[in-house]
Order: sequence, then structure tokens, then C-alpha cells
Amino acid sequence: MLRVLTSSRSNRLRRHVAIATRMSASSGFTLLELMLVLFLMALVMRIAMPYFGGYRGAELRSQTRRLAGRATYLYDMATAQRLVLQLVFDIDANAYRVMVADPYAPEPKFVPSHSPGTLPVALPADIRIRDVTVEGMGTSSAGRIACLFYPQGYVDATLIHLVDSVGEIMTLGINPLTGRVMIGSGDLKLEQLINQ
Repeated sequence: MLRVLTSSRSNRLRRHVAIATRMSASSGFTLLELMLVLFLMALVMRIAMPYFGGYRGAELRSQTRRLAGRATYLYDMATAQRLVLQLVFDIDANAYRVMVADPYAPEPKFVPSHSPGTLPVALPADIRIRDVTVEGMGTSSAGRIACLFYPQGYVDATLIHLVDSVGEIMTLGINPLTGRVMIGSGDLKLEQLINQ
């Protein structure tokens, strides 16, 4: 009886060894299978790469639209509430904020605005303000520069260039008479934006 048990264990052991041997012999990939997998991966990458390039500039376009929305809001707010608003660009800090002054106060002075739509904005690290041109003040690529939104319904003509980490540029222009904000791709002048 002991011998029967030993032989059945022995048979099971041999079967397990035989199965393991067969599995280890067939567990690798053939050269053809590896080449097929590499070909499929290359094909997928070739199809997907153009879409990844579109995401690269998405943040720049998003920040440009955000700034355009802020400028449109300030134009509407200045005329509706009869205020003088100042959009201050701090180029060194890569940020912008809104200051407000009551034009009918005895001594009007600009103070930070605390309205929900006028809170300070710091741009992401890979997007920066390259330069800002304000009518009557010139172009600034460092320090602070501001454009004014007036209660009578006009604004200082302003041109803003935002650039991302790979050098793509977006131009934003504010029409002085209508307050309309125009956006263009590339390094454009205000006249080029108006004529688009």
C-alpha cells in the first residue's frame, strides 16, 4: 500500500514536471509576433501624434480666451456701473488684476476690485505675458502696465501677446471704440486683428 501511494505521487509529480516543461518551452514570443506588436504600436503612435500636438497649444488658447472674457466683462461692468476700471498687467509676476475707481468720488483713486469676476489671475508657469501695448503709453515687456475701461463706453486700445513654453504666440486686441476683444494666432498688430 505504501508503494501504491508513492507511485501515485511519483506519477503526479512527473505530470506536473511535464506540463511545466511544455509551458516553459512555449511561453516566449516568436520573432514574427514581436515584429507584429512593434508594427502595431508604431501605427497607433503615428495616428495619435497629431492629436497630441493639438493639446500642446490648448492651454495657451484657454488662457487667451480667459483674458478675453475678463476684458469683455470689464467693458460691460464699467458702462453698466459707471466706474473706471483698470486692467493691470504685472508682466514680471506673469499675472493680471483689476483695480476700480469711482469717477464721481471727490478724490478718485484706484483700489483692488473684489467683485467675483475681477479677482487676480496668475498665469500657469508655461504661459507668459510677452508684452502689452496700451495706446498712449507704448509697449512694455517688463514691469506693470494698465489699460482703462471708461464708464462712457470706451477703452484704451490694447494689444497683448501671450506665449507658451514652445514659442507659440497668441495675440489679443481690445478695440477702443466698441470694447470688442479680438483673438488671433501668431504675432499680430492691432490693425491686423481688426481687419480679420
